[in-house]
Amino acid sequence: MKISFVIPVFDERDTLEALFNGIVTHAPDEELEVIFIDDGSTDGSTELLRKLDASESRVTLIELDGNCGKSIALAAGFAKATGDYVFTMDSDLQDDPAEIPNFLAKMEEGFDVVCGWKAIRHDPWHKTVPSRFYNWGVGKVFDLPLHDVNCGYKLFRREVIDNTTIYGELHRLIPVLAHDRGFRIGEIAVKHKRREFGQSKYGLERFSKGALDVLTMWMLHTRMKAPGHFFGKIAFVEFAGAIAIGTIAVFVGRNGRVTASAVLASAAAILAGTAVVVFTTGLMLEHMLKHFVRIDPQHFAKDSKKP
Repeated sequence: MKISFVIPVFDERDTLEALFNGIVTHAPDEELEVIFIDDGSTDGSTELLRKLDASESRVTLIELDGNCGKSIALAAGFAKATGDYVFTMDSDLQDDPAEIPNFLAKMEEGFDVVCGWKAIRHDPWHKTVPSRFYNWGVGKVFDLPLHDVNCGYKLFRREVIDNTTIYGELHRLIPVLAHDRGFRIGEIAVKHKRREFGQSKYGLERFSKGALDVLTMWMLHTRMKAPGHFFGKIAFVEFAGAIAIGTIAVFVGRNGRVTASAVLASAAAILAGTAVVVFTTGLMLEHMLKHFVRIDPQHFAKDSKKP
């Protein structure tokens, strides 16, 4: 069995050698590859990784053209990984390599994805509090009650990686994508170490991006099987509202309240116009699905995890 570690790196020079040594120490004595994806580092991480790549046969370095973001970095690493099992880890040493055997043991219970759960998290409140709301929301929307879908410390079977496409900020929702295809998702509590070097690269804006990706996932995976019907229902409600408001405007105008009638008529016209746009959007999406998108019916089957 071969194990791949896919590790995005952005300005973490002081942690990289210790991280690699920790992986080698705690990973099974089997075939191993550690793929570092340098995401536009400027602190000397790139030069250090080049030296490590040149001196260590188990290391592969991928250099991205600028700071492309974690999803693209992971996608690049997944494309290069050849392992039967694929780990993802953050490069800041807050993910403890000593947890590697625990992930593998959990995977042997029959899971396809094992997510780390930072039961005791050593991060500031402005990261932990929004994260709790985010994880709660993801669990409710996608019926996947994970404690910490945000955690970058995860283990995947090869089949999951081969059947998952990520972009935007979807890296944190890989378990949701896998769950949607019928893969089995598990989790374990992991030790979360305090950051000793460098600074966190994530600000509050990541939660707004994450929320948009949750909305995108919800639309794509729960409503886009029949977009014409979904948008058509919305348009119908808007048309009905426009007719109702227009009718009220007529009666108000007959009672001599010309200004109020004009306002209501304008609102009705705007609502009717919006309904046309929404209905047209549904038709366009239906056309795109019919002529440009090949839908695999197995994608929606409960036991569709086999490619």
